Amino acid sequence: MNIPQDMHPHRRKNLLSGEWILVSPQRSLRPWQGQQETLATEQTLAHDPNCYLCPGNARASGHVNPQYADVFFFDNDFSALLPDSPEAAADDELFVRENEAGICRVICFSPRHDLTLAQMEVPTIRKIVDAWCELYANLGSNPAINHVQIFENKGLAMGCSNPHPHGQVWAQAHVPELVAREQAQQKSYSQQHDIPLLQNYLAAELRKQERVVLENEHFAVVVPFWAAWPYETLILPKRNVTDLLQLTAEERTAFADAIRRITCRYDNLFGCSFPYSAGIHQAPTDGLPHPEWTLHMHFYPPLLRSATVKKFMVGYEMLAEPQRDITPEQSAGILRALSEIHYTQR
Repeated sequence: MNIPQDMHPHRRKNLLSGEWILVSPQRSLRPWQGQQETLATEQTLAHDPNCYLCPGNARASGHVNPQYADVFFFDNDFSALLPDSPEAAADDELFVRENEAGICRVICFSPRHDLTLAQMEVPTIRKIVDAWCELYANLGSNPAINHVQIFENKGLAMGCSNPHPHGQVWAQAHVPELVAREQAQQKSYSQQHDIPLLQNYLAAELRKQERVVLENEHFAVVVPFWAAWPYETLILPKRNVTDLLQLTAEERTAFADAIRRITCRYDNLFGCSFPYSAGIHQAPTDGLPHPEWTLHMHFYPPLLRSATVKKFMVGYEMLAEPQRDITPEQSAGILRALSEIHYTQR
């Protein structure tokens, strides 16, 4: 097979994790005979009487939601972390465990059951950003909490248990593994170069414009050079801030704008409610200064070729390292060319 020069396999380093990813663009030329799936019917009810997150409805725990009109959050009825977990029993060096205390909250983005971030207006998303800031501040001020993880799982493909637009906030005693890796990488780079890693990285991306999907005055959305998922993106601030609380009012609105625009493009890519896992990484809440940190938001969507074909992390990726076929430059170009008018409104 005669392979073009820019289609040869190579490895790229993930600067945030220190890990490597295999890029095999020549494989995108192969015919596809993989799995096809039936597209799930999208939600159309503004209020679902059977939804445990809609206003006024009872949740599985028996608690009844208020008739909320904007953002609403509450303690998770089936929390993965508990504030009063007992100390773990000591084992030997082959069976190591430790206690992990924490708090989990659910945040409903809107009273509307039939909307996603991609279909919301910027002022609505701005209220969600404000709620994230409030939760980060309140939970992070607890001396027992050293990390606050804000995230959203959207769609059945990502294991989302309820289609109502919502996310979660898990606050815990330890900085979790993936975030700790990012912190170590950022700290090492900052000590060597006297500038935050992601600040320098974004400046280089804005100069090159090869992987920039969109930008506004205060934020840019890029397909990271080391992206593992086909249409993975990263939202980065143009002014270096370590956490949500350092954002000005204008920057909070710009953050909401960037979220709306990238999620709308995702939906327009395959004409479906695009599934993803997304989350915010920011400085720990351990009371220590973290000048090495840059606030950022990851989007990890699984769709590869259509609304029914997902990428799976299997085989080589589970046993060796992540691998992708379409290059980050190609996926950035595809996302860049998409409309920001939602496909259901055209």
